[in-house]
Amino acid sequence: MNKIRAYLATTPYKNHSIEVASADASFRKYYRLKNGDKSFIFMDSSLEKESLRPFIKVTEKLLDINVNAPAILEQNIKEGFLILEDFGNTNLLDVLDEKSFQNYYSQAIDVIIKMQEADTQDLSLYNKAFLHAEMNLMQEWYIEKLLHVSLTQKEKNLLENTLDAISEVVLEQPQGCFVHRDFHSRNIMLTPKNEFGIIDYQDAMSGAVMYDLVSLLKDCYISFEREAIEKLALEFRDKKGLHISDEEFLKWFDFMGLQRHIKVLGIFSRLSIRDGKDGYLKDIPLALRYVLETASRYEETREFSGLLM
Repeated sequence: MNKIRAYLATTPYKNHSIEVASADASFRKYYRLKNGDKSFIFMDSSLEKESLRPFIKVTEKLLDINVNAPAILEQNIKEGFLILEDFGNTNLLDVLDEKSFQNYYSQAIDVIIKMQEADTQDLSLYNKAFLHAEMNLMQEWYIEKLLHVSLTQKEKNLLENTLDAISEVVLEQPQGCFVHRDFHSRNIMLTPKNEFGIIDYQDAMSGAVMYDLVSLLKDCYISFEREAIEKLALEFRDKKGLHISDEEFLKWFDFMGLQRHIKVLGIFSRLSIRDGKDGYLKDIPLALRYVLETASRYEETREFSGLLM
């Protein structure tokens, strides 16, 4: 905190009070700077300075296409500090319920389509190797380290074949789209102007058209009836102008969800075991439910669902 205060003394925000705003799954910390009715966000990335330049780069990409990302007001790359526009304390998760979710999700679908206009030329590719690297986290951190289960060779072969089937369907989708990679209700803020403010996008990549849609509609922190979610997914298809049948589109959607939620099982387990962030353990059952419900629907993944039961 001494370094933060020393830096603030060199900025126009030297007379602002400082209070904890939030933390996230990374080692970044966020503080709120306040002076009267004005407030700003201080991002402390001193423990992972390498994330700052991607954050700045992606912020510029989003602002260039009029997506509401926070303006960067001050930056100190050497120390790992940024001062940002403050979108407030309310995120989408705070306001979602059975009456509101369809309207909010429909608005968020428009944001996804807008984000997909962003330039992706210098973003890393979400290719097969990366898809598998993410899914492999499940075996290591969830199955072996959290559940303390050792797979037989037959089970390992089943898992490998299943992951191949999943990535094959994911890669059938249109590629080269801007992918936020964590576009869920906690990363969509409702600003004081009642607009969506988008945050936590520094890990953006170029990948499948469906990824952010799955992150939104199959949120790891809240869920709604599948019938309504399918309807919203098809709304995205129609707004995006994708000429594909309901059945094939929903298979794309489901298999993209399998990839994401298999990864999430590994990440939530790792956050607890390696990083001491045990709060994520309570979110594992929903991610597991998504995997089991989806895998049981398709011939290619049905046997795999039995492995996780």
